[in-house]
Amino acid sequence: MSHVLMPLPRRAAALVPVLPLVAVVALLALPPAGDGAGPADVVSALVVGYCVLRLLRERRRPLSPRAAVLLGLPVVGLALAAMGAGSPAAGIGGMCRYLQIFVLVPATVLVLLRGRADFRVLAWSFVGLALWQGAVGVHQYVTGTGASYQGETIRAVGTFGAQDVMGMATAVSLGVVCAAGLALGRAPLRQRAAAGACALVLMLPLALSFSRGAWIATAVTCTAQLVLAGLRRALKVGAAVVASGVILVGGFGVGTAMLQERIDSITQVTDAPDQSVVDRYTLWAAATGMWREHPLTGVGLKGFPEYRDGHATLALSSGSDIAGAGETYHKQALLSPHSMYLLVLSEQGLVGLLALAGSWLALLVCAVRGLLRVRRRGPGLDCALVACGLLLWLLTDFVYGDIGGPSTVLTGVALGLTAWWALSPGERPDAACRDEVPGRLEEAVAR
Repeated sequence: MSHVLMPLPRRAAALVPVLPLVAVVALLALPPAGDGAGPADVVSALVVGYCVLRLLRERRRPLSPRAAVLLGLPVVGLALAAMGAGSPAAGIGGMCRYLQIFVLVPATVLVLLRGRADFRVLAWSFVGLALWQGAVGVHQYVTGTGASYQGETIRAVGTFGAQDVMGMATAVSLGVVCAAGLALGRAPLRQRAAAGACALVLMLPLALSFSRGAWIATAVTCTAQLVLAGLRRALKVGAAVVASGVILVGGFGVGTAMLQERIDSITQVTDAPDQSVVDRYTLWAAATGMWREHPLTGVGLKGFPEYRDGHATLALSSGSDIAGAGETYHKQALLSPHSMYLLVLSEQGLVGLLALAGSWLALLVCAVRGLLRVRRRGPGLDCALVACGLLLWLLTDFVYGDIGGPSTVLTGVALGLTAWWALSPGERPDAACRDEVPGRLEEAVAR
């Protein structure tokens, strides 16, 4: 009997390195404790420390030269922008946040993941978080306990609350991308069916988030995943998506007037824009104005709020309305341009934007090349689709949004998954065999 039970501890021990990363994702299911660092941020810092200690104990090189260059490239722009910040506290605080999300957490994910099995565990944790946040969001919409939207407390925001209305939309969207990638891979039929069902179910809370940017990014990303997976699959999944949309809109009445109006507003950004679109355009113009005055290094980290009023027109409103989901009505100041590219351009200049965006594009190129190698017969197609999809979603969403709030740590973990696929398999040939280790252990014990 003892020999039969031996594989279980070994299989459990094989998951130990990835469990801290899963904990970071899982802690985002909790309501935020305040305006400071949340539990997920604290645990992400502990995981980085754990990774450093693990590397010191094992005495191995943490990153390959290529990985070190691509992940370390953003440090150049950050260092220059930190020196130009309005105060040392702002420079240090801003640099720590950027390093956490775009350098340290992705590098930690890259080091701790040891194979495709670990990758899939972390991807499924994204799906699990999305299902939980989506369930809370749908309940908020049905019971009228969500964030305020056009005078009604129906906006699905999950546990993130009205202060971070994009939190649930981000978590659900990344869950959809992970589920779609897992469903389009070559896993057993039961796993692919479960992933596909999760992706379809998550469409409902995504719609009820009323987040146009998340809708666009998810549509672009899932379309790209379908195309990369193959035309035949694209047609089958496309038909399933259309059928589920008909059921949701016709059978469950999801197509409310407010939702239809929100969808129509995507194509009315120039003819009859609402105030949120006007504010966004005004903030974008202010960001480009800052960049023109400081083209190379920007106005400094966390400098956008200080320079905003000097570059914004009178069309900018006093702030966005915050109410519902446990919040009393108040105005939230618009302290960022709501575009990651323009935020980096205004605060870090061309140097910072080229360094950060260049790192992302290089990762995307490496990830797509890896996908093309395994698309026909190689193992890991699901991992490739998830990795490319996550980065593509972020690159698209960054046109309409930027980092901020408790959900931001998900960005770092998602970039880490992309970095692992883009940089790890080609440099560690044994990574392709990790999935077979548990099965081989069972066979060895049986013998």
